Amino acid sequence: MSRKTFNPSDWSDIQPPDPDAAKPDSGPLTPSLPHAVTSGAERDIEQITRRIEAAAADIAPTYAEWRDLGFALADALGEGGRTYYQRISRFYPEYSESGTDRQYTACLHAHGHGITVKTLFHLARKAGISIQAAVPDSRKNGPGFPESPKSSKSPAGDLGEMEEMPTFSQEIAGSLPSFLSQVVSHADSPEDADLLLLGALTVFSSCLPNIRGIYDGREVFPNLFLFVAAQASAGKGRLSLCRHLVGPIHQKKREQYAAEMERYKRQLADFVVNKKKTDAEQPAEPPFRTLFIPANSSSTAVYQTLNDNGGAGLIFETEGDTLANTFKSDFGNYSDGFRKAFHHETISYNRRKDKEFVELSQPRLSALLSGTPRQIQTLIPDAENGLFSRFIFYCRNVRIEWKDVFAVRETALDSFFEHLGKRFSDLHQFLQSSQPLLFVLSDAQQADFNAFFGRIQHEYASVFGLDILASVRRLGLIAFRIAMILTSLRIYDGKTMEGCLVCGDSDYRTTITMVGVLLQHTAKVLGLLSAAGTDAPAGAPALARQKFLECLPPEFDRQAYLAVAGKLGIPAKTAEKHISRFCATGRLKHTAHGHYAKV
Repeated sequence: MSRKTFNPSDWSDIQPPDPDAAKPDSGPLTPSLPHAVTSGAERDIEQITRRIEAAAADIAPTYAEWRDLGFALADALGEGGRTYYQRISRFYPEYSESGTDRQYTACLHAHGHGITVKTLFHLARKAGISIQAAVPDSRKNGPGFPESPKSSKSPAGDLGEMEEMPTFSQEIAGSLPSFLSQVVSHADSPEDADLLLLGALTVFSSCLPNIRGIYDGREVFPNLFLFVAAQASAGKGRLSLCRHLVGPIHQKKREQYAAEMERYKRQLADFVVNKKKTDAEQPAEPPFRTLFIPANSSSTAVYQTLNDNGGAGLIFETEGDTLANTFKSDFGNYSDGFRKAFHHETISYNRRKDKEFVELSQPRLSALLSGTPRQIQTLIPDAENGLFSRFIFYCRNVRIEWKDVFAVRETALDSFFEHLGKRFSDLHQFLQSSQPLLFVLSDAQQADFNAFFGRIQHEYASVFGLDILASVRRLGLIAFRIAMILTSLRIYDGKTMEGCLVCGDSDYRTTITMVGVLLQHTAKVLGLLSAAGTDAPAGAPALARQKFLECLPPEFDRQAYLAVAGKLGIPAKTAEKHISRFCATGRLKHTAHGHYAKV
């Protein structure tokens, strides 16, 4: 998915018009992503292109580099990059104007998968073209490009190294419910907007009573599990702002419990004084009311807290190893209950105090965790652990940039999010007193949903094997829940409720866009876990197959794919197996004897 320049003004309108009314659904529901024009980019690209022309240098001698050059220009300038693509490509010995034109058109339609204009600077620098003079003095203001692009770790990095991952916030900025637009209005980067949006969806998922849906023939609720992975100081701490969004709901529960405990203590005191005089029954201790459940609780304490709160609760921990260390203890290993809660399956436990056997039906637990990439392995030792496929994973990019720490001066962000929390508390109270609402997708959305996940199931299995199937399938349920939350928040925008919440096409497209990116983050974490504790690079076989496929031209024959395999160090027989596998899973089409085309 291509990266776009993040513009905070895209998020500032807190009462946008109904996206469904503004965007007629004349095309497919699965979104097609537009281009973005980077401010000041064309001047820099013109400058570097002239240097390439002066040196008559071929900066993209391989197909993969030439393709990525097209992606870079398309991302920066859209259709305006076509001329530059021709000017830069003409130094290739087998240059063809028509072929270059066709390739650029393909790049425009493919949207680059995260490749930015920095790739152009990287290719130029690698070819010996100086980019130094185009870099503005750091003490001056003005457009320019960096001396060298951000170092991008190989996909074969270990659990402590993360290459740049795609984001989705730019693609959905104008399509969010107004309340979520406010949540991300102070985001300072695409990654920050993604993080705040995912954090908000997760905490909201624990506080939407009386909203349910039917998925695969079973009743499901909005609850989500999220793990945000990032290096230390990368900005994942911003998730703590999302705690304020449901803080008032938690506070009301605590105040209610305090009042009930005070009343209980008075009644108990009266009972003790008068128990010999009357036949009064001993008062029952009130349930422990709370929203937040500490991760370092015993398993019985977690289950009892859920039971005391009608089966609902939220685990919110900014250090993922807190939960991991609890799971390692004898008293706190409630990993199995965690897995059951994702599907609202019954959890059974014994209360030692009263020697009581309790069955907690339809638990509705949500969880938001963050930590370093290595902490994922501490919590989830391997990809076969059932917890892995139940989590949304988001790997936050690290930006080596100093941000303006005084940008927000009028009011602290905590106060802003606390204000939003008070507004959300009103919605929570309204839903508590309303009749149950059934969330549904339209018939067209259901058909598109099945087609989308059916397709990506084959695509991801062909690259990553069967280990990723559970994650793809549970991401289907997660997508359904995300759409449920987005539709519920449309109540702020005047969406009518008559016993049924029908997902709008705009919210459906937003969901699919997000899931398309989250799948890539899941695949990254899967590769990391698969290689953890071994000498093999992370996800090496799957990533090598994917790299091989990406480097193949749109149409090719056996000689061409063997040449590509040779450059990548892939044996001929292995390359033949890859080609057969890609054909069997629909990634390639066998057009003629020895000839193939990408689908």
